[in-house]
Amino acid sequence: MQPVVNNAWILAGATATGKSAVCQILAQSLGLSILSADSMLVYKGMDIGTAKPTADERAYVSYCGIDLVAPDQPFSTGAWIASVRNVLNQSGSTGKAPLIVTGGTGLYIKALTSGIDTEAGCQERRTFWQTFLAEKGLAALQSELRQRLDDSDFQLSESLNPRRIIRALEQLDISGRLPGNWKTEEQMPPVLTLSMPREQLHARIRQRVKQMFANGLLDEVRELKQLYPQWSTTASKAIGYQESLAVLEGVLSTDEAMERITIRTRQLAKRQETWFRHQQNTIWCEIEASDYVEAIAEKVLCLWNKYGKTELKI
Repeated sequence: MQPVVNNAWILAGATATGKSAVCQILAQSLGLSILSADSMLVYKGMDIGTAKPTADERAYVSYCGIDLVAPDQPFSTGAWIASVRNVLNQSGSTGKAPLIVTGGTGLYIKALTSGIDTEAGCQERRTFWQTFLAEKGLAALQSELRQRLDDSDFQLSESLNPRRIIRALEQLDISGRLPGNWKTEEQMPPVLTLSMPREQLHARIRQRVKQMFANGLLDEVRELKQLYPQWSTTASKAIGYQESLAVLEGVLSTDEAMERITIRTRQLAKRQETWFRHQQNTIWCEIEASDYVEAIAEKVLCLWNKYGKTELKI
């Protein structure tokens, strides 16, 4: 069996922060491939609305993790990890780790760096703790978990996602152990993440939406709908595609669709930032919208050299 890459460069960030352009430059200069960790880029034909790398960009850099399934097919984190293993096997044989960039899917990065939770659950215990949360609140749920953990080994973050707390309590009820991929923020491998001032990011998002329509997003969606009349649940809810379908069906005007896409993208960016703030050991790389992409790339490379590659757990 070919060796598997066990560490790699990772660059994360909210949508429209420019991480893809930065990774393109770094991959070209370092002679590496790019592994996309974006749940929307896996769909064939969904190019403009997902800001997928262009044919010209792919001519200079090898991209993996994109165009894996048709829009009418379901896809999961586990399926993505299976695809990633093949990529890392191939990279391991050459001795070169791929460059990894994440878009809208922090869960993919977490699966890479912390492993994927495959342990069996118990709906009865999950329902119990969900009811407990609804009736007594988050503070009481956190208190229940704290009482069952050794504080000398584990510090519970106040901002920990309630679903993770419920999953932990569920597994403790079943086996007396935390889920296999459970880690505190401090235990998680560091992930370098771009961050841009909110007002600048919002302006860039609005401009990106305008450019997508100028580039032919409506035509792309029309063609995809002809090829795939029924889309998977995830693909049909993709930002930009749901609204474009509404335009083609006469439900929304183009201006209304653009405004909805802009709002949803802003909301997505906020969720992404929150995810990396609370679900990863994040190293923030502060940038400005006016920064040259080459300057950002140089800054990222300096931070990578300082902190080293991120260990993978797959």
